[in-house]
Amino acid sequence: MKTLFVTDLDGTLLTKEERVSEYSINVLNRLIDAGMIFTYATARSIISAKNAVEGLNGNLPAILYNGGLIYNFSTKETLFSALFDGELKTYVLRTLQENGISPLVFGIRDGREIVTRLAGSENVGVNRYLARRLGDERMRAVSSEAELLDASVFYFKCIGPKEILERAWNILKFDERLICIFHQETYQSDFWMDISPRAATKANAVTFLRGYLGCDRVVCFGDSANDSDMFDVCDEKYAVMNADSWLKEKATGVIGYCEEDGVAKWLDGHSGYGMQSGNQG
Repeated sequence: MKTLFVTDLDGTLLTKEERVSEYSINVLNRLIDAGMIFTYATARSIISAKNAVEGLNGNLPAILYNGGLIYNFSTKETLFSALFDGELKTYVLRTLQENGISPLVFGIRDGREIVTRLAGSENVGVNRYLARRLGDERMRAVSSEAELLDASVFYFKCIGPKEILERAWNILKFDERLICIFHQETYQSDFWMDISPRAATKANAVTFLRGYLGCDRVVCFGDSANDSDMFDVCDEKYAVMNADSWLKEKATGVIGYCEEDGVAKWLDGHSGYGMQSGNQG
């Protein structure tokens, strides 16, 4: 039986340093070299995800932006993207601005990914986000609202205090055309709100990859709200020990903490490719 293993990154595979530990890298590379079919599903972008998993030998398409893109790092090919139509992206931007939020707008222009923001509107959380991405060629400050949407938009990211983001979330979360995820940032006190078209879910992306790769079953790992729909479509789903309690209730089982290499240790013992399982294919 051909199994696809999919893990979330932040809070699941990554440590608080936003990296895969040396131990996990060594274990996962050994399992991948032995034939394990392994990838990840994350809210991160192409560049952010690539930096976070540096050293990992995975060559499968990865699920990015909570399912907004499926991207093959080996071929630099986008296999899937879920885009806002013109009316919907305008509505989202207007709703955010009416509630005092200036978002980062992710899109594709001329075949390249860009992230635009309105110059001078950055808050503390956005500036912190940008400071961690110095030299990132995707980042662009624009001078007009029209320029914010002058691309094929697939994702809005909002960063700021809980009480401000929550007002917009309480409007947008009821729109059936949208996926609106509201959560505290894993490594800071900021709250984030990620907005995508309805088709952009980890569940849809995992289902696509299952068929694309010809897998019979999928086993996944996660820790928080943006992993919930992925849990719904996987044959087995495991929550790390630091996961939200309600996600643990949906899980097939609970494994070790992300800071203690829980995913790598579970895979080493249960994937069928590890030392503890006799390197069986």
